[in-house]
Amino acid sequence: MTKTAPTDEFVLPESWRAALQTEVEQPYFHELAEFVAAERATGQVFPPQGEVFAALEHTPLDQVKVLLLGQDPYHDDNQAHGMCFSVRRGIKVPPSLRNIYKELGTDLGLTAPKHGNLEEWADQGVLLLNAVLTVRAHEAGSHAGKGWEKFTDAVIKAVNARQEPVVFVLWGGYAKKKLPLIDTTRHVVVQSGHPSPLSARHFLGTKPFSQIDKALADFGAAPINWELSE
Repeated sequence: MTKTAPTDEFVLPESWRAALQTEVEQPYFHELAEFVAAERATGQVFPPQGEVFAALEHTPLDQVKVLLLGQDPYHDDNQAHGMCFSVRRGIKVPPSLRNIYKELGTDLGLTAPKHGNLEEWADQGVLLLNAVLTVRAHEAGSHAGKGWEKFTDAVIKAVNARQEPVVFVLWGGYAKKKLPLIDTTRHVVVQSGHPSPLSARHFLGTKPFSQIDKALADFGAAPINWELSE
């Protein structure tokens, strides 16, 4: 039973199966699944079961226009729901996302919503991918180095391999380390500092959203409607 039970949580969304099925069949992924199952059995893990692949579910592989890379899920109660920088409605907007909203106002003149749910971006083709997809409650980075990075590198490679050009958004030093996975002759990379308060001075004023929309226009693709409904 232990050979199959842990992987039940990690059934790939249909649009990603052809690209990633061999990945989830590898020994490292099986060990990762067992690790997460053991963590859930002994304590609280975020995001909740069934939401780990939410980013992949909301943004099918053939519809990815933008890949925004985060690092680690939020680790406080009710925050993480499977998409980087996003939190559920009703949850206080975290500091990094507040700075993203601030830049959205400076760049495009948009008023920040009162919530932090970014699903509307995901549903338009913005893949909100964290490099690590689970975390132990209240322990930032606790599931780093367990195999998620190898899996999400495969996600980045799958997007990179698409015929259609994509905009990769790399905020901060951690995200920028993924640059070698991207064919910059076909795709566009938008990079700056991380929106975290610790490095926001290298993020605010960089106008990433208009850069993304310009790149999409150059590809002949429709821009993203960045304005989130209340």
